[in-house]
Amino acid sequence: MADRRILGLGCLLAAAAALFLFWGLRGPTAYILELRMVKLAGLLSVGAAVGVATVLLQTISRNRILTPAFMGFDALFLLLQTGLVAGLGIAGSSRIPPLAGFLLDAAVMMGAALLLFTSVLRRTRHDIQLMVLTGVVLGLMFRTITAFLQRLMDPSEFSIVQTRMFAQFGSIDREALVMALGLMMLAFCWLWRNHAVLDVAALGRDTARSLGVGHDRLQLKVLCIIAALVSVSTALAGPVAFLGLLVTSLAHSLMRTHRHALLLPAAAQISALILVAGQTVFERILRLQSTLAVVIEFCGGLLFMFLLTRGKIW
Repeated sequence: MADRRILGLGCLLAAAAALFLFWGLRGPTAYILELRMVKLAGLLSVGAAVGVATVLLQTISRNRILTPAFMGFDALFLLLQTGLVAGLGIAGSSRIPPLAGFLLDAAVMMGAALLLFTSVLRRTRHDIQLMVLTGVVLGLMFRTITAFLQRLMDPSEFSIVQTRMFAQFGSIDREALVMALGLMMLAFCWLWRNHAVLDVAALGRDTARSLGVGHDRLQLKVLCIIAALVSVSTALAGPVAFLGLLVTSLAHSLMRTHRHALLLPAAAQISALILVAGQTVFERILRLQSTLAVVIEFCGGLLFMFLLTRGKIW
């Protein structure tokens, strides 16, 4: 039954992708189709990365309301974008090649995440809750610095920063997309080979160790994969804070299992389906230029409050 649900999600995603590519296709079809394929690949990759990363974080933390956004990734990305515009100006920041900007953002976020994971986990004896709290505090600090820098900007510089505060899928660099897809495929292959070990790790540190799983080493590996997926997806298109929470709740409700062989592909497909279908509705049906991420953040925020009040932490 669960396998049929995975197949059904795949069919829905394929149909949504076909609608996105071919609905209203007119004029220079080859050129327009090429642009749409790049945007579609960006939607699929970002959606899959965010969905998988959130499931992994909730697995090792045993907390159903956590998302990678609580670790400060989005706040660090906004601080980087604000710092570049404030330090280099509009002209200087616009001269940075897209691939170089992608590599800079991904490297800084990944390096900061690995530093946080290795330093905090070793000192707290792999207490994931304290590490999450440390990430929350750092995220607040990054947001405070970002707000201070934005107050010093003139309106034209602030307008540039404002456009980067939410995910944008219309200007994804192709070379950066290829590099992001390659890294994601490596991470997904490792996860597929170790999905059974993740099922055991979800039982908790003591239970996993009693069953012969090196929980601490596995935890660090999974955190590195989370850092890579979130850093690459955020650097590619921008932050989507509450998408992961929305997706994992839907995946758990639909699959009704703790098996990562089913949860991970379900979360990846649901996340990609939300982005592709939402972008299709915005662009093809409603003819709106609004950012899809704004709607996702609103719905995800409402879901977060609902789960918090219902006490559905695990």
